[in-house]
Amino acid sequence: MQIAAQIMIGLVAFIHIYILWLEMFAWTTKAPKVFKTIPKDLFVSTKALAANQGLYNGFLAAGLIWSLCINDHQWKFYVAIFFLTCVIIAGIYGAATASKKILYVQSIPALVALILLHL
Repeated sequence: MQIAAQIMIGLVAFIHIYILWLEMFAWTTKAPKVFKTIPKDLFVSTKALAANQGLYNGFLAAGLIWSLCINDHQWKFYVAIFFLTCVIIAGIYGAATASKKILYVQSIPALVALILLHL
């Protein structure tokens, strides 16, 4: 079960790397196709705000990747729990304030990883 948990943690990290790229580097080109509820004319004026959000997603990904690199089992376990919980909370907040889709894209995969980590 630990291998499945590690794969899910890697998947959640990958999702957040993708979000980082989208918000920091492709906000005015690819993001309008992903974030369809945002009016297209706002993408240029919100580029700096999106980049800031992308940076935070990068920190989440970095923490999850860090958890995969730790050799001490107990330390690895607690670091993974912390960052997965951060992702779940961020996804719940995003779903409540921006789009319900965020719950499915961010929180659910992180929750599955957290459950697998405990099995």
